[in-house]
Parts: sequence; C-alpha cells; structure tokens
Amino acid sequence: MKDEIDQKRRCFLRRATTAVGGIGLAAASVPFFSYWMPSADTEAAGAPIKIDISKMKPREQLTVPWRGMPIWVIYRDQAMLDTLQKVSGNLRDPLCEQDQQPEYCKNIHRSIKPQFLVAIGICTHLGCVPTYRPDVGSVSPDWLGGFYCPCHGSKYDLSGRVYQNVPAPLNLKIPNHMYTSDTEILIGEDKNGVQGNIAIS
Repeated sequence: MKDEIDQKRRCFLRRATTAVGGIGLAAASVPFFSYWMPSADTEAAGAPIKIDISKMKPREQLTVPWRGMPIWVIYRDQAMLDTLQKVSGNLRDPLCEQDQQPEYCKNIHRSIKPQFLVAIGICTHLGCVPTYRPDVGSVSPDWLGGFYCPCHGSKYDLSGRVYQNVPAPLNLKIPNHMYTSDTEILIGEDKNGVQGNIAIS
C-alpha cells in the first residue's frame, strides 16, 4: 500500500515538475524569440514609401532612402531621352533582357513614364553608389550623360543600362513601383499587387 502511495506521489511530482519546467521554458523563450522578430522600425523601413515629384524640374535628381538603399528619381528632358537610342550599340544589355526590372519597365526608357526614371542607385559591380552625370562630355568626350561609378569606372546610360567593357555586369535595378497620382510615386508596390523588390545580388 505504501509503495503504491509512493508511486502515485512520484508520478504527481514528476508531472508537476514537468509542467512547471515547461512553463519556465516557455517564459524564458519569449525574449529569445522576440529577439528574432523584426522591430517596428525595421518593419516600417521595409514598407512601401511615397515620393512627391511635384517640385522636380527637368534634369533634376531626387534621392530617397528605402530599405537601406538609395532610390533615384531622375526627371529626364527630351534631349536626355533622345540619347537613349544613340548609345544602345555601346551597351551590354540594351534590350533589358536580364531580370533587373519589373516587366512594365522592360523598355528603352526602363520606366512607366518616359520622363521619370526610378532606379536603385547601387552599382551592380561591388555595391558602390554611382554619381549622376547628366552633362555631355563630363566623363569622356563621347559621354552623352548617365551614371558613373568612380570606384571602378563602371558606366550606365540615362536609363541605367550598363556600358560594355566596364566591371559592372548588369543594368541598374528598377524597384517595383507605381504612380498613385501625376505627382506621387509609390516605391515597393505595384498595380499587380507585387510588393518588395528584386533582390540585390
């Protein structure tokens, strides 16, 4: 009889200890798992952003941060747009066949509206930030305008298409985006419901 009582007591103590240990483990795990969850600031940093382009003038560049990357908006005038066809023969991927842009930007302008280029301002070579050089001849005598990476000499035209014989292998990346009005661009989401962006390699 005593052995039976001891056996029941042992079972009870084992169950109680297991239950208390489980509760303790769950309580101790909360800070650990919360450490891996993104903070509110991090989630906000990855959310789509709106850019007001109402005050931009032709040939101007606007830069805004998104997901730790510089997003460029370039207001191209007609003279700048006219250069795009002229330089096509010097480019590595003039028809934008590499997956560096959403389908709706797979054109010579690499944009929804020809006058506005929206691009991620990170060189596809080693991740440097190229400089905007719109002036003819500012990089070389045959330069018609575009983006120049002074770190290793990579060059892109005014659509962000990479030149041949430079270190950068791919065109600049174009983020998912859409126009919410004539003067506002939403970066990070498009009309197809696609959120995010093509991953930076």
